[in-house]
Amino acid sequence: MIRIICIIIGYAFGCFQTSYIYGKLHGIDIRKYGSGNAGTTNSLRVLGKKAGAIVLFCDIIKTGLAITLVRIIFGAQYADIKYLLVIYTGAGAILGHNFPFYLGFKGGKGIACTAGLIIFFHPYMIIPQIITFFGTFFLTHYVSLGSLCTEVMLIIEVVVLGQTGVFGMEQAALNELYVVTVLIAALAFWEHRANISRLIHKQERKTYITKKNSDK
Repeated sequence: MIRIICIIIGYAFGCFQTSYIYGKLHGIDIRKYGSGNAGTTNSLRVLGKKAGAIVLFCDIIKTGLAITLVRIIFGAQYADIKYLLVIYTGAGAILGHNFPFYLGFKGGKGIACTAGLIIFFHPYMIIPQIITFFGTFFLTHYVSLGSLCTEVMLIIEVVVLGQTGVFGMEQAALNELYVVTVLIAALAFWEHRANISRLIHKQERKTYITKKNSDK
């Protein structure tokens, strides 16, 4: 039951659709422009760098707030599985972001929320993720590829930290943690299936930070 509660809390926070709200404040439905995705990258391309930064920040923070709330409410009572509750909360936030009920279950792809999960999960995970994403991005200029690489890194980090005792949980709880983490990554890959196809066929659009989003 506690796991379901954590998912519900995460989902409630995840449903705060930053890009949709920001777009509406500027007179557009972001889902009808660009890639049609209600997320950071499409906001950056359609509405500019300021919009992209605001959307990214808010989507990270909404996940962090959900995780913080769960830790405050349940942290002491469920200290032995606190990281498991965090992953369920993060998963709920990603589901809320990707499938907001009031927008016909059409939202984003969950990468910024996953970033929020990583940041608020454990400090050991942050630096490797920054290196993974930005290293991939600056080498290729593919946001999608960088995002997918962070999902793979998420699995690796969780398993390594779990098996080295950092999370302080029993193996059964760790196994459950690993399963949920893999499901989060699998959802990200599913949401990026069109991007993966374009990457394979060298048709994916590149994104540049130092100049207007244009291909070479």
